Amino acid sequence: MSVRERLGVLAERGTASPSRIRVAGREYRWWVVVLAVFVASRVFTTTLMVTLYVAATVGEWHFASSRTEPSFWTFSGSWDASYYRKIAEGGYPTTLPTDGSGHVQQNSWAFLPLFPAIARGLMFVTGLGFYPAAVIVATVFGAAATLVLYRLVASRVGASNALWAAVLFCFGPLSFVLQIAYAESLFFFLMFAALWAMMARRYWLIIPFGVAAAFTKPGELALPLALGIVFLVRLVVARRGQDAFGWRERIAMIVAGGVTAVAGLAWPLIASVVTGYADAYVETELSWWTGFIGRVAFVPLTPWFLFTWKYANVIGALLVVAAIGGFAWLLSRPSVRALGTEMVAFAASYGLYLFAVFLPQQSLFRLLMPLAPLAGAPALAANRRVRMIVLICGIALQPVALLLLWFLGYP
Repeated sequence: MSVRERLGVLAERGTASPSRIRVAGREYRWWVVVLAVFVASRVFTTTLMVTLYVAATVGEWHFASSRTEPSFWTFSGSWDASYYRKIAEGGYPTTLPTDGSGHVQQNSWAFLPLFPAIARGLMFVTGLGFYPAAVIVATVFGAAATLVLYRLVASRVGASNALWAAVLFCFGPLSFVLQIAYAESLFFFLMFAALWAMMARRYWLIIPFGVAAAFTKPGELALPLALGIVFLVRLVVARRGQDAFGWRERIAMIVAGGVTAVAGLAWPLIASVVTGYADAYVETELSWWTGFIGRVAFVPLTPWFLFTWKYANVIGALLVVAAIGGFAWLLSRPSVRALGTEMVAFAASYGLYLFAVFLPQQSLFRLLMPLAPLAGAPALAANRRVRMIVLICGIALQPVALLLLWFLGYP
């Protein structure tokens, strides 16, 4: 049997998510094992963060949130979390801040409202300040995202591969985003849940998760694009008589795709209406680019070339082309395709989104984390040597990432 055929058999055997996982010769409910992995990873990451915070406090090292209210909670809310706090406590500005030349400056409209709204709700119920509430919200949704990640990978390639996808997700170099006062973990949960609904062909369920994701972080538009790709694939397969594709499913996919696409495009319109500034959201986002490439007009599909050309000229442009080719090659591998058409379509769509609109600076690695289901590909997760190398590298790089991103270059 060829490698391709073995992967196909593995995918078929994994169509039902296992309810129990065997660990050290004993079987446990799947959610117990996955949550144990998550808790162990948070203990490890928190230990690293506390150690760094104590060292920074004693050594008087400057970090992003050390100027006001220095505490471990604010240390866990560094970088741009202060904008989420402003939103939670006072909403969005109705007038955009500008410099002397009339250019829009950095402001809260770059950050979407769902995460600060949930944090605000917890603040109201518990009396906590923003940073403790936001860390709690982020950690809870980090656990939820890990559980859903396991389920969607297990539904295609079985429990073992899914468990390793969860392990690598929780112990990756940037896994601290699963517990800091940022919207990442909420976004992961919503996107993974929408992807799971797509893979389970429960298309109406995509709508609530997709709409919520659209108001959590940019990137939700990958969902309707992926849904459109899956629709076309299913249409072709149905015409060949290889799979039923009834009108109820077609209508559900079309409606879900339309609603999530509208939701994904809504925030720029809302920002424009509230502020009276036609390009409020786009200009706000571009204000973060000026430190890297100066002031430029936004043209889709050009940011990566603008960035790499500025710092490496022709070599930079060639690196972008190579990265695109490498990503396409990765998605074409039989091991990745074993994860299912939906996963490949989503990965391609999300990759296209990042390439089309995002400037590839230090935040890129954090923004790649919605592609975590790819870590469940059998060629990685079923290869003991490779998965251990990836796991050890992830653990070893966590303190490096913390030092770099807290003290040298804020993402």
